[in-house]
Amino acid sequence: MAIAEKIQRCIESSSWIRKMFEEGAKLRQIHGSENVYDFTLGNPNIDPPPLFYEELMKIAAAPEHGQHRYMSNAGYDETRDAVASFIASSSGVDLQRRNILMTCGASGALNVSLKTMLNPGDEVIILAPYFVEYKFYIDNHGGVPVDVWTNRDSFQLDIPAIERAITTKTRAVIINTPNNPTGVIYPAESLSALGQILERKERELERQIYLISDEPYARIAYDLLEVPNIFKYYDNSIIVTSHSKDLALPGERIGYIATSPTMTHGDLFMEGAIFCNRTLGFVNAPALMQRLVAKLQHESVDVDDYREKRDLLYENLTAMGYSMVKPDGAFYLFPKSPLADDVAFVRAAQKHNLLLVPGAGFGAPGYFRVAYCVDIEMIKRSLPAWRALAIETGLSGESK
Repeated sequence: MAIAEKIQRCIESSSWIRKMFEEGAKLRQIHGSENVYDFTLGNPNIDPPPLFYEELMKIAAAPEHGQHRYMSNAGYDETRDAVASFIASSSGVDLQRRNILMTCGASGALNVSLKTMLNPGDEVIILAPYFVEYKFYIDNHGGVPVDVWTNRDSFQLDIPAIERAITTKTRAVIINTPNNPTGVIYPAESLSALGQILERKERELERQIYLISDEPYARIAYDLLEVPNIFKYYDNSIIVTSHSKDLALPGERIGYIATSPTMTHGDLFMEGAIFCNRTLGFVNAPALMQRLVAKLQHESVDVDDYREKRDLLYENLTAMGYSMVKPDGAFYLFPKSPLADDVAFVRAAQKHNLLLVPGAGFGAPGYFRVAYCVDIEMIKRSLPAWRALAIETGLSGESK
């Protein structure tokens, strides 16, 4: 075998999102781009806020000597100060520069965090439905993923199920709010209950357990909802996030780790994370993007753009008979599959030039994901295809 057997197996079982995206390329060649409705990839179709371009032009017009050189592996002091100040002002939690590590996106932040905390065989609880890459990231660093389902009616945290899953090997729990793929936000009451469980388990097991809150969609929240700050509910907590979604910069790979100021051995964790940021090969977050996001901490994309798309799809699809939880944030719908086999349903959708991702790709067979970070005109054009698919799979096919 030309490559590692493990990687070969991973390729064969890897992301349904990418598989369906590739199927879309084939369909576009056959039918034309305007007749293919691709809801597979969480790749924002809107541009960054105007201030991003203004600040970018300022840097380009007046370059500073050495501005593209290495800096501390933790990132520029002024950027870390800006991030800490924003979190403090928005949450009331007193954060300082020492609690912030700039990373290559949220994925970089997760890998750095897991590398820092995991010993071989340590368990990490992930909550289904979950972002599929979590399992690969955990495996990257010798950990063992443990699947725990959320409440199947609401996709909210099932606190008793999480408690039952905690063992003497548990090192961390990962939550993702707003969630990919369901769009739900975990309310303060649930986070408080989770924090209490983890505190009790830490005492019982005499073992530090981390709570990692993955929050790249935290500023894409609807209906006046807000994402509670996890630091208020559990001391040994970490926020990992990026500006891929809130500033529409997924290709720029800029994010950060923020640690609770009350974390046990917090300074040691951050020292380890800075070391891992370097030795995993990230070295440091991109210099140019660090300089830019330091000035953009209070900026965000227009959330109303995504809300309009959510409402258009949700109202039409539920009228046709599709069943789903209405998202609180992010830019995904996660309906139940009309067919018991969600992969078969996704294949049926392809016949109507609809590209979707089966729930099996998120640890949740029986559902499918719709990414609506697409052009709204495409959504409108897709509605007849959705209706035809609903009729074919036994739903009413009506729409508003």
